[in-house]
Amino acid sequence: MGFARTCSVALVGVEGVVVEVQADLEPGVAAFTLVGLPDKSLSESRDRVRAAVVNSGAEWPQKKLTVGLSPASVPKGGSGFDLAVACAVLGAAERIDPRVLSDIVMIGELGLDGRVRPVRGVLPAVLAAADAGYEQVVVPECTAAEAMLVPGVSVLGVRSLRQLIAVLTDEPVPEEEPDGEGRPDPLLSGLCMPGAALGTGLSGIGTVDQEHGHDLADVVGQPAARTAMEVAAAGGHHVFLQGPPGAGKTMLAERMPAILPCLTRQESLEVTAVHSVAGMLPPGKPMVDTPPYCAPHHSATMQSLVGGGQGVARPGAVSLAHRGVLFLDEAPEFSSHALDALRQPLESGHVVIARSAGVVRLPARFLMVLAANPCPCGRYTVAGEGCDCPPSVIRRYQARLSGPLLDRVDLRVQVERVTRSELTAGGAPGESTRTVAERVRAARERSAARLAGTPWRTNGEVPGHELRSKWRALPGAMAEAERDLERGLLTARGLDRVLRVAWTVADLAGHDCPDAGDVALALQLRTGIQRGVPMAIGASR
Repeated sequence: MGFARTCSVALVGVEGVVVEVQADLEPGVAAFTLVGLPDKSLSESRDRVRAAVVNSGAEWPQKKLTVGLSPASVPKGGSGFDLAVACAVLGAAERIDPRVLSDIVMIGELGLDGRVRPVRGVLPAVLAAADAGYEQVVVPECTAAEAMLVPGVSVLGVRSLRQLIAVLTDEPVPEEEPDGEGRPDPLLSGLCMPGAALGTGLSGIGTVDQEHGHDLADVVGQPAARTAMEVAAAGGHHVFLQGPPGAGKTMLAERMPAILPCLTRQESLEVTAVHSVAGMLPPGKPMVDTPPYCAPHHSATMQSLVGGGQGVARPGAVSLAHRGVLFLDEAPEFSSHALDALRQPLESGHVVIARSAGVVRLPARFLMVLAANPCPCGRYTVAGEGCDCPPSVIRRYQARLSGPLLDRVDLRVQVERVTRSELTAGGAPGESTRTVAERVRAARERSAARLAGTPWRTNGEVPGHELRSKWRALPGAMAEAERDLERGLLTARGLDRVLRVAWTVADLAGHDCPDAGDVALALQLRTGIQRGVPMAIGASR
């Protein structure tokens, strides 16, 4: 009787669970039994592993073989267990010393010829292995750079099973013949799901910046909307842009990621883990260091927005936009159920999805930008153009964005149509993305220094009770906002959000504490009602 064990990782959402892969050989009729709650793709690994072992020059044991995946109560799926199953079988057959395998975590799919193919979710899998105390990890060669992002773990990248057998048995490592020149490496096809980025509207990995022709200087006019976008980027506040078609709402949203600061290392690991699980991490970019930009179509379902699907839930658009921008263009055209499903992640920064296969917690700390027309025809607020929409249709159209959802949006701006004089004037263009991004970075540094020692990094994350107790405005500065609360123009949540925005305005203006002018501008951005202050940071001083 032979026995061997090694380890792999089962992914539940973007979190990993270390799984012990055990192989047992007993005398009897040759058979291969796989137990431990495997799914269909994992059950098929029996044929892949057998063919890969034989084609790698090793002998397949002609005995009763049982492979167990422990803990058996955790659902397991995918082809990432192939490498661990093959090595456990070879260890039980004494082709590999079983003592060498016990402390190694193996992740990878096997081809029938023995090549090790990449799988999605390598980074969160290696993170789970490191948290469990494992120091040695074996992954496909083309995902080794992704696995090396985890500190304190020794990573071995292999291209074939025969190479791994040689390494584990101290034999000369064979050289794998390269594929034909001029053709893409077929092993890289497992890293990215075809069409996945198109399905969510994800614009590649990272931001849409000046290199692709997107600069804030291209936006003509719109001083109020530009100020709102700057405040939103500096404090992590959500924005609602309402205006007629062609006013520049989409242009502003596309330029938002470029004025956001680059991600910290911890944030980069979080974002990379989500994109790796979703199959959107390209081979040449093992780590995402810039804020992502996700713009799903208005026909998106609730599952595609917040995550879900059959079996274990997969990340949705809110998780793909984690630490970046989620742009919902034509927001009233989205399903009301899909929009209302955004309420929880807007408050908590994560999504909890319960399914029969288990409960998944996905990160969703994003900056939301909503864009909408004033009515179905888009001409309701445009002077000189007749709107054909009846009042009942306009009310019904605007009511598609529910009050509880809009109450969670800090900034609401009316985007006016650009005039002929603004469009054809030959004056100096507006501020560039680089200039605005520098102010945003300085404001973020001020808020980070103030919030040092707390779990929050931006003003938009600070709970209201903490703001009211620890970070108050100057005496009397909130008087006008408190009067709006009494009149019913603001809710209690709205009052807290006005204080959050006032702190961001103060950070951009270089003030140590919000004054009456900062609060007035925050109220103007929140309610859309003119408060007698210019719509520009520091212009009212």
